[in-house]
Amino acid sequence: MKIFVAGASGAIGQPLIAELVRLGHTVTGMTRSDAGAQSLAALGANVARVSAFDGSELEEALRHSEAEIVIDELTSLPKDPADFPTAFPGDRKLRLEGGGNLHRIAQACGVRRYIQQSSGFFLKATAGLATESDALAIDASPGIAASAQMYAEIEMRLKSSTAMEGVALRYGFFYGPNTWYCAEGATGQQVRDRQFPIVGGGKAVWSFVHIEDAALATVAALTCPTGVYNIVDSDPLPVSGWLPKFASWLGAPPPPHMTVEEARAAAGEDAVYWGTRLSGASNAKPQATLGFKPRRLQWLAD
Repeated sequence: MKIFVAGASGAIGQPLIAELVRLGHTVTGMTRSDAGAQSLAALGANVARVSAFDGSELEEALRHSEAEIVIDELTSLPKDPADFPTAFPGDRKLRLEGGGNLHRIAQACGVRRYIQQSSGFFLKATAGLATESDALAIDASPGIAASAQMYAEIEMRLKSSTAMEGVALRYGFFYGPNTWYCAEGATGQQVRDRQFPIVGGGKAVWSFVHIEDAALATVAALTCPTGVYNIVDSDPLPVSGWLPKFASWLGAPPPPHMTVEEARAAAGEDAVYWGTRLSGASNAKPQATLGFKPRRLQWLAD
């Protein structure tokens, strides 16, 4: 198949491109950077040096690729999650405005299927773990609600098209190479510095997914039934369960504890939500439909 990947030089883009090329697909990877272009070319992909905000160049690149399928992995995330509030307006603009351009042009170019990155951790579970029928948490604390609203708009855009098949992949927190949650990542350093506390009872449930498992699930989405899928591992755990294990795996000291009141005073309502209210997600649907078999969360297995 001929496949166009936007956000191709990001954390998931690189293992995704590698797997698509390995399977014999003709892949065009979109990037704006010299380093990204060199990396994509080394993987065997064609390179489109365009911006998602430049509609005319984007259309030319997409038509030239003759893509049957577009995979939208557009993000503009900081290297350190502590900088996310500052980076969020740019990330939101890229996903909504840039991604909107990509989606509109894909329809105009006759693309058959559009695969969209969404979120598996801004969900509002009605009972237990969130399923694909559960909504995004648009009524959460202010920062999380803003992110959830962004993803809700992205999913609505995907559903609005009658000309293309739509697949939304609600990824969990990425861990593994080139992510925040690895030994060399920014969160790993925060945990070493004891800057990542357990808030209250640490009851918020987090769902992770290894970056390479997420890439494999995305490849499976090339031919799966349309709809929404929670691409998360099978180890949803409260912060009080996964964070001490992560610290131990890093060789770091145990994480500190904070009361809800202390966290609210130090870092605001979002910090309380991250620590006490976040919903984990079920991966039963992609296991049954995509043959998704995620590895065990790394710091539990080692």
